[in-house]
Amino acid sequence: MSALRAARELRADCSRCSGLCCVAPAFARSADFALDKPARSPCPHLQGDFRCGIHDRLPERGFRGCTVYDCFGAGQRLTQETFPDTDWRRAPELLDVFQTVRALHELLWYVAAALELPAAAAVHDELRAAFAVTDELAGAGPAKLAGVDVDAQRDRVNPLLRRASELARARVPGRRELRGAMLLGADLRGQDLRGADLRGAVLVGADLRGADLTLADLTGADLRSALVDGRGLRDALFVTPAQFASLGQPALARVTARTPGRAGP
Repeated sequence: MSALRAARELRADCSRCSGLCCVAPAFARSADFALDKPARSPCPHLQGDFRCGIHDRLPERGFRGCTVYDCFGAGQRLTQETFPDTDWRRAPELLDVFQTVRALHELLWYVAAALELPAAAAVHDELRAAFAVTDELAGAGPAKLAGVDVDAQRDRVNPLLRRASELARARVPGRRELRGAMLLGADLRGQDLRGADLRGAVLVGADLRGADLTLADLTGADLRSALVDGRGLRDALFVTPAQFASLGQPALARVTARTPGRAGP
């Protein structure tokens, strides 16, 4: 996968984009956003050079949601490859396909993370094939992108990701099944969560300090303002950069994401 690693970026590079995430999605006034913004409408803080006018003080200005957002490299791919030498002002169809490519790039990120798991070697060939198909879909021309069924592709790939997770966690005895669990504000300090299935769990504000999350599957878990320390989430599975960024402030200085910046193991 070294060639894929070199070829496909799966982290946002805003310097090579035209502010697509500041235009395409809608914002709803909340704790994460200070205002309502309809889809396909530029954020009032987006400048003419596509830079954010309040980037260095987003949380203070009420835009914490922006600090935890990652397009997984979809923005620069569209701007640099699919629609080169233009931007959404001259090619508004960029906005129509941004969310599609972002969803496909997120899927690529998870496949790349699964390919980094030696214990999942039994499904590596299938994962590589899934990566190639998903990458081809994400790199299609504007007309074809408009017809891509992201949900169908996700349904094809998710069983492989679940299998990779099961293989990686299989060596942990007595692992806990907490998929989709509501653990809002839960006191989980010092708990043994090795190999736990926490896919889609709601861990908003949970206290995970001292908990052992080695090989715990945190796919899609809501970790906003959760507290971790020590090894934290470094040895957990499928933790995205956005999840790390959403952790409670005391944890941020001590936790480093161990995630694939580019595709492949």
